Amino acid sequence: MPFAKAPDGTEIFFKDWGSGRPVVLIHGWPLNADMWEYQAPVLASAGLRVISYDRRGFGRSGQPWSGYNYDTLADDLAAVMDHLDLRDATLVGFSMGGGEVARYLSRHGAAGRVSRAVLVSAVTPFLLRTADNPDGVDRSVFDGMIEGLQKDRPNFLATFGKQFFGAGLLTFSISSELLQWASMLALQASPKATMDCVRAFSETDFRADLAGIAVPTLVVHGEGDATVPIGVSGRRAAQMIPGARLVEYAGAPHGLFFTEKDRLNQDLLAFIQG
Repeated sequence: MPFAKAPDGTEIFFKDWGSGRPVVLIHGWPLNADMWEYQAPVLASAGLRVISYDRRGFGRSGQPWSGYNYDTLADDLAAVMDHLDLRDATLVGFSMGGGEVARYLSRHGAAGRVSRAVLVSAVTPFLLRTADNPDGVDRSVFDGMIEGLQKDRPNFLATFGKQFFGAGLLTFSISSELLQWASMLALQASPKATMDCVRAFSETDFRADLAGIAVPTLVVHGEGDATVPIGVSGRRAAQMIPGARLVEYAGAPHGLFFTEKDRLNQDLLAFIQG
């Protein structure tokens, strides 16, 4: 299997499909690169080179004990970019992956490697409620996630998946098999990485990172996102990034890479190729 080596020696698994202008797909928590099943083939078939990789601790990448902070995760992304010598790339970050896009650009710069950025249902700019971020999410929510993972990780992830895709008694628009598939991807991750990354995506402040983004940026977010509410994330991120374009999907949940896959694919292609 193809791997890039991170600065600390951790092996980062990646897929490299197609040819043309590169697009790097960065997955969300608690999944891995396979979550892009409904985007990667479409983008590659449209004449793009599509790279997706497993975050350290997830999927087929190495599972070290430490390194689950955004500086290290951004350096892991840089290792993939450097290993493949990517130029003129579009970075697409979903949920937690949006933080990697923001931190990579502030830590490593575009430097000819990145020409565009896309934040999909992203955790940026800052989720946690603090004195200077009063509209954020209370810490008890994230503490509860950690407690659920410690008590019964498979059960917690299965329950979390229903909210993730907006599945309810009256709005069950996805199959039970899809939920099982998502849980299977999540369970491939290290439990340590899964818990540490809850702290990383909830407690990392990306406000300064966003203000410094200097490449064209598309922000896509579902108005019905109960996992990463649009008011504290997508809308605010679009305001902070110079010249960013915000596209809101009416009623869409967090996992719109599946529930709104056709529209998302069209928006990605239009932005990348435009």
